[in-house]
Amino acid sequence: MAKLAILISCALLLAAACQGLQVGYYQKTCPSAEALVRAQVKKAVRADAGSGAGLIRMLFHDCFVEGCDASVLLDPTTANPQPEKLGTPNNPSLRGYEVIDAAKGAVERACPGVVSCADIVAFAARDASYLLSDARVSFHVPAGRLDGRRSVANDTLLFLPGPSSNLSTLVSGFAAKGMSTEDMVVLSGTHSIGRSHCSSFVQDRLASQSDISVPLASLLRRRCPASPTTGNDPTVAQDFVTPRKLDNQFYGNALARRVLFTSDAALLTAPATGRMVRANARFPASWEKKFARAMVKMAAIDVKGNGVGEVRKNCRFVN
Repeated sequence: MAKLAILISCALLLAAACQGLQVGYYQKTCPSAEALVRAQVKKAVRADAGSGAGLIRMLFHDCFVEGCDASVLLDPTTANPQPEKLGTPNNPSLRGYEVIDAAKGAVERACPGVVSCADIVAFAARDASYLLSDARVSFHVPAGRLDGRRSVANDTLLFLPGPSSNLSTLVSGFAAKGMSTEDMVVLSGTHSIGRSHCSSFVQDRLASQSDISVPLASLLRRRCPASPTTGNDPTVAQDFVTPRKLDNQFYGNALARRVLFTSDAALLTAPATGRMVRANARFPASWEKKFARAMVKMAAIDVKGNGVGEVRKNCRFVN
């Protein structure tokens, strides 16, 4: 099948969501910016596909807390000892920080003080999607975000739906950020790549009654301790069929009851979302197109404007 190339800009989004973002934003001020980011992401994904999964997840975890402003990248300091990256949903599972550092370093050498860390996070998620899907998911990312200065660990628990979430919690959590129920189901497809710590699902899916398939449950019990601890919390693939590929396999897994999280299984607990799961399982090209649109939409959540944000010199610290 030919590569799926999708040109998406703010013109295709609600005007209120655009917030000044533009495709080709750095064309005059730093024309090599996107290529420099892409090179670092490509290098990282070639070495470890899991880093690409982490970069896609990073965009979600950044944008749902404080908006798409790279607040998830800030390191702890004396003034702020508990930033977002130390929040339970991010620590120790969120990956990709070093890739962003490398991309920022490359961009700063070419165009000092021009490209925001928030835009680099968005570019990196797009490039990881492209690489992990064998170029089937291809889209343009509008840019022009600024970096935020606020980052609080407890906010991650308020705004990021967890792996134990039921359908109502998932729908309301996405709606609070201007994302539709279909967006939520479509973006759940990212659970076709990456790995999960056993602690994220053992109690809900293995230690108690659940609808998880018997073969998968048996496999997971062999790989996970009955009571994971900080010192004994292995990781397993989220998708045992195509673990290194971003594709629509997640939906087939969901229908076969071969998914890890309560939140994954929850997509089948209502007729409407169940129909979406079946459609995404049946029509991969349609899912790829919807996934691209949802990523662009998510990357426009609550972006910072002039007077509110900045362009950090180092993505780990405010200026």
